[in-house]
Amino acid sequence: MTAIDGESAVSAGSPEPAGPALATPLPLRGHIAPSRVLFGPHETNLARRRDISDRHVAYYARRAAGGAGVIVTETASVTADDWPYERAPLAADCGPGWAALAEAVRPYGTVVLAGLGHAGGQGSSAYSQAVLWAPSPVADAASRELPAELEQDGIDAIVAGFAAGASLAVEAGLAGVEIDAGPLALLRQFHSGLTNHRGDGYADRLRLTREVLTAVRAAIGQEKVLALRLSCDELAPWAGVTPEHAAEQVDALAGLGLLDLLVVVRGGPYSTAAYRPTAHTAPTFNRDLCAAIRAAAAGRVAVALQGSVVDADDAEAALADGVADLVEMTRAQIADPELVTKVRAGAAERVRPCLLCNQACRVRDNRNPIVSCVGEPRSGHETEDAPVDGTDPRPRAVLVVGGGPAGLEAARVLASRGHTVTLAEAGEQLGGTLRTSAVGPGRERLARLVDWLEAECARLGVTVELGRTVTAAELDTAEAAGQAVILATGSVAADRDYPATADAFAPQVVDALSLLAAGPDLLVAGPVVVHDPVGGPVAVGIAEWLAAAGREVALVAPDQVAGTLLSLTGDLAPANTRLAQAGVRRELRALVREIGDGHVVLEDVWTGARREIPCAALVDCGHRLPDEALYLARPGTPRAGDCVAPRTALEAVLEGRRRALELARRAPARVSPLAGAGTGGAR
Repeated sequence: MTAIDGESAVSAGSPEPAGPALATPLPLRGHIAPSRVLFGPHETNLARRRDISDRHVAYYARRAAGGAGVIVTETASVTADDWPYERAPLAADCGPGWAALAEAVRPYGTVVLAGLGHAGGQGSSAYSQAVLWAPSPVADAASRELPAELEQDGIDAIVAGFAAGASLAVEAGLAGVEIDAGPLALLRQFHSGLTNHRGDGYADRLRLTREVLTAVRAAIGQEKVLALRLSCDELAPWAGVTPEHAAEQVDALAGLGLLDLLVVVRGGPYSTAAYRPTAHTAPTFNRDLCAAIRAAAAGRVAVALQGSVVDADDAEAALADGVADLVEMTRAQIADPELVTKVRAGAAERVRPCLLCNQACRVRDNRNPIVSCVGEPRSGHETEDAPVDGTDPRPRAVLVVGGGPAGLEAARVLASRGHTVTLAEAGEQLGGTLRTSAVGPGRERLARLVDWLEAECARLGVTVELGRTVTAAELDTAEAAGQAVILATGSVAADRDYPATADAFAPQVVDALSLLAAGPDLLVAGPVVVHDPVGGPVAVGIAEWLAAAGREVALVAPDQVAGTLLSLTGDLAPANTRLAQAGVRRELRALVREIGDGHVVLEDVWTGARREIPCAALVDCGHRLPDEALYLARPGTPRAGDCVAPRTALEAVLEGRRRALELARRAPARVSPLAGAGTGGAR
């Protein structure tokens, strides 16, 4: 199928070609989306200021080339005083970027919609230094900031802002717009009894949305697509929008005859993390909700399923079962921009998996990180980094030492470029720390990236040698034979010295990864203390895992809340809820200082006060150390991942790729000692 300016020679009444349902076209008000996969709006931090930048254009164009049927750009604020995060686009500044994007996706026929919204009382005054505006003066559950109640002139300005933004988008060549009434949106705040306490005409909770949709349709005309992202369950049934309320709202809004597409989402002021949760929430969690809303829409509008739709089989099933007309697979296409192309070619097994970890793709925080992906670090960096695929003119023999994610990615990239690669792993399985850590509720999915890397290495002809411990002498032999080397030897447990007050019944001390590898039976009977000086996901996962195995567990952390770094993935509040529900006792603002007869001694990090808690086994979840024995024997050898400094899978995959591309580009030669530890270079 060929498409020009979003229109196709295929008519809306033409039969769809045989093949995967995901890859079949979808008519949308005279436009034909080339597939039924939507790439939804999300924060990216790709703006240069408050625009749609060249980085946005390259990011979206890559997904269009990979087969996305509908793309909704990052939601742009419709008034200048709405500035919810530092690099949030402003519709008035987005015209040139939207125009560049329309031109970039032209060859692919993708239907591109401009995301338009207003954050209302869930925004931020940090950047605008202006009051927040909302339906009623109800403080936000997260920021605790109290907004002012919108008056009629403010409401009129917002309606006008939606219309002006929509007009600008279609003048730029986009196929239409999506209006945001999702978990962080002002329109949803008007819909909800949680935040709309008005006594005037806007006590009719759909009134503002009707005014916005009417104004936007008038601005874009009858030939352009108008979509609505609608929160259909705020997960606060005492006063919020429930699925039953949402069905009534959809019936009313669809009856206006203005809408072409409805994206069904969930979440509200008390449940924003429920919008794009981690793997602790099962994929396609909105299936039943979407099916009910689609029934309420009664064929008057196309309906999209959103909610951790990351696996092609699940997406196909949702379409086949009539749950939705299309599926939003946003994080899945961050992980693999070619998802639809691979499914269309019958190679769904080659789709790089989304781990639902939110580690690199959730970027709405004050560090302003660029959107990316643990498994595909080029995502978000399309303007800076060249594609990995290609064939090098001077193929080489390469030895990669270590079969964790860094070594596997290095081997995969080199083999894909025509090099002859041998991967030596001292253990009996590939995957390193990532596979070992893929244990317990919500963490099993981590192993999918390892499985994918292993399968790709096999497909590309990498020779894998398990149980092979490489020596420094072998490195010398390899170099003498012209074989290049990359070290990815991983990490080792740190030697923790917990002073013992007595030895008779001192607690068993176990390293976290040793426990994960061996299982709960490694621990002696009795209470378990999980010591988490890092504040990351490993200790929380181990505590949940042990509690599920029936153990009495206490989690000791130096912070005011357990797993403090989980705030970056949106899992902080859910994780603490799960710990409480599992019966894990949280010993906060403390560190383990001593071990004694059947107990450990905790020290308050603020006051220095000490106390004892019972302990038969202590699980140490502190930082590990690099396994650098080979590197110290052969300084200057390129290295990647935990053998440089133990961090996360994101850094391991990124550095494995960088070392591979650096090696592929240079002539055979020794490199400087700094080459293995640098942070720059291609992704």
